[in-house]
Amino acid sequence: MVTFQDLNDRVAGQNIPQLFLSTLAEHADVEVLRWKDSSGDWQSWSLTKLADVTARLVTSLKDLGVGHGDRVVMMLKNRPEFHALDIAVLFVGATPVSIYNSSAPDQIDYLVNHCGAKMAIIEDDFLERFEAVKDKLATIEHMAVLGAGGSDVLRYDDLAAAEPADLNEFVNIAQPEDLATIIYTSGTTGPPKGVMLSHYNVCWTLASISESMRAQTDIESFAGLRHLSYLPMAHIFERLIGHYYLVDLATQVICCPNTAELAAYAREVKPNLFIGVPRVWEKFYAGVQAALAADPEKAKSFNEAVEAAMPIVAKMDAGTATKEEIETYEFLDAVAFSQVRPLIGLDECRVGITGAAPIPPEILTWFRTIGVPLSEGYGLSETTAILSWAHQARAGYVGMAASGVELTIAEDGEVLAKGGCIFGGYLDAPDKTAEALDEDGYFHTGDIGVIDDDGYLKIVDRKKELIITAGGKNISPANLESAMKMIPLVGQVCAVGEARPFVAALVVLDPDASAVWATKNGLEGEAATMTAMADNPTVIAEIEEGLAGAMSKFNNAEAIKKVKVLGEEWMPDTELLTPTSKLKRRGILSTFDAEIQALYEK
Repeated sequence: MVTFQDLNDRVAGQNIPQLFLSTLAEHADVEVLRWKDSSGDWQSWSLTKLADVTARLVTSLKDLGVGHGDRVVMMLKNRPEFHALDIAVLFVGATPVSIYNSSAPDQIDYLVNHCGAKMAIIEDDFLERFEAVKDKLATIEHMAVLGAGGSDVLRYDDLAAAEPADLNEFVNIAQPEDLATIIYTSGTTGPPKGVMLSHYNVCWTLASISESMRAQTDIESFAGLRHLSYLPMAHIFERLIGHYYLVDLATQVICCPNTAELAAYAREVKPNLFIGVPRVWEKFYAGVQAALAADPEKAKSFNEAVEAAMPIVAKMDAGTATKEEIETYEFLDAVAFSQVRPLIGLDECRVGITGAAPIPPEILTWFRTIGVPLSEGYGLSETTAILSWAHQARAGYVGMAASGVELTIAEDGEVLAKGGCIFGGYLDAPDKTAEALDEDGYFHTGDIGVIDDDGYLKIVDRKKELIITAGGKNISPANLESAMKMIPLVGQVCAVGEARPFVAALVVLDPDASAVWATKNGLEGEAATMTAMADNPTVIAEIEEGLAGAMSKFNNAEAIKKVKVLGEEWMPDTELLTPTSKLKRRGILSTFDAEIQALYEK
């Protein structure tokens, strides 16, 4: 068993530039970046080409006076230039800080000033927002733009045209304790906090998760394995798997700059590694169900195959399946599941991970049953994205402690963690840091959890999000919401009931399922819109009928009693959802106050 100290010894004195040069020496010709140009044609860079572009940017950054201890804000879509820029900033000893592309001018003002950025590198699509607060960005000395831009800014193309630096001369500037990045939390409960992650944190975490993956999968080398990058680089989940993996393991990152094209990209590139927040997996699931619904006979046969295969897969995961059972599964896979996996582009997926929020256990089980190796991981920005994971997933659990990570449960049920992945604190917020890191070095996750006899961790809920009803009952909204999402017409859910006599819920119709339902029931035009369907008595009755089944595993005091159906999908990075689709409960409660009040009036 690999220990915390083993990993410490392995990464002693390391920084990210050293990892990059080591990977370059071993995998120089591996194609590590692919993207579509403006004409829709695929382009690519090898690791050697990425190193060349990085070296040219290092020269330009040095000439601009960007050096050790400085910070560089980046606001870029998922594109190849990001990777070269991020690595180049690290080579000169500075810290790259990605911010969400949806950031409004006032948010840009806050984030840039909070981290004290010396330079900003942005796409021309976002220049207007920076210009709107330019006079307030007192620390910014240089602004560079990818694209047309304005007349008084630096051009990325010019920066990338400089003579290449000798990266070996810069490789030791950054020290292990220096900041590799600052990740700003998505702000579900107030202004975002700046999570400080060091080179040591990143190097240690890479060693930990690589150890865990190699031990639990049949993957001997990650070089060239395809990863579809579409989550924002401001999010630690994508930054770890979609950037630092490239640096350390020479994975191939396929850049998808527009999440609306995710499904099409997945079908085309067939990723080997695929990560997604639960809403992404739920949409894949809903899409398959909608496609099957168009042919009731085919849907019936497929669902029967899933039902037959489910207990066999459980035995296969446990290593107790007989030869006959395995042969039965292989037959079902050949005639049913192998036909469906290409529809979502996951027919060559070797590792699929969901995280950032709970996923309905039934959906995780469904994916594993049809041959997509989906597993659930657990981590936070403060833990460099990872605390627990297991390739041999158990529905409802988030895996076992990653290599070198120590997990324990406090007396009040909170999950506490130790390891080299734990951050150094929140930028300029010693009070918040003291709340998160105790005197014994444990990070307080804010999540309530339990660990079973085999070491699998189950997250019950966010410590601060438990609903306490008027009767004093403590209830986990996440568990209720997860169960509700298995009602076919339901796409999004927010349970309510704080200081109320019972628990109710706001439910948003699923766009794909609603469209299929409308067609089957002869609805057309205005009547088939989600807004109209949300008020359709038959739709409401079908959801209410599903409510009883969804709540069957909860006791009467916990179960959702009433629902309000909504017809407008909640979108990421709004007052309702974070950029990674977590519920902003405060925003939802405020926005739908009248609808919630109406649920309790009778």
